[in-house]
Parts: sequence; structure tokens; C-alpha cells
Amino acid sequence: MSSTGSASEGVDAQLCALVRRGFRFVDPRNEHGDVMAVVGVRAHDDVIDVVEILGEDEAVATRMPPDQDVLAPRRIHWREQGPASVVLARLLLLADDHVPGKLHLPGSASA
Repeated sequence: MSSTGSASEGVDAQLCALVRRGFRFVDPRNEHGDVMAVVGVRAHDDVIDVVEILGEDEAVATRMPPDQDVLAPRRIHWREQGPASVVLARLLLLADDHVPGKLHLPGSASA
């Protein structure tokens, strides 16, 4: 992934914001040492968030239950895919304290 241009600078700032929120990142490499993807994972509030960035124009973010395989979940709560800057922006806007689409009543126990 290139680090020049305003789009990359925006993605870099978004990645820093995700690190501040507790994401841990790895960069799997091929046999030649080239980065194949950047993958971030964060477990919190009875969910796991995973983001995989394959390039500036290709990223996927997923929120899943904690009992799922993070690389191949069978059940998910939320997923976004598209350009990295868009996917990361939507992931940063996703509320931490509940599962999207699930009714959460103040004062009630989380399911």
C-alpha cells in the first residue's frame, strides 16, 4: 500500500484511531516478504471486530460474535466492504456498546 497522497494519509489517521481504540494489527507477508494485507482485531463488549485491508480500494470490516472463527465467520452482526477509507470510517462510527440492529434498553442486561 502506498503512503503518498491524501487518501493514504486519511487511512493512516484512521488506522491510528483504531489502534487507540484497542485494535491489534498484523501484516501477513508472502514468501518474498511482501505485505499481503493489514489485519486488525479487537475483542470487546461480547463481540469481535476484524478489519482486513488489501489495498486502498479494497477493505472488509466485520463485527461477529466471540465464538466465531475471525478468518471465516459463519455468523456476523455487521459487515462493510469497499475502499479502505470508507470502510474504516464506518467502523470508527460503529457504536461499541451494542450489536447493530439489536434493541438495547437502558438499564437492561446485555444479551
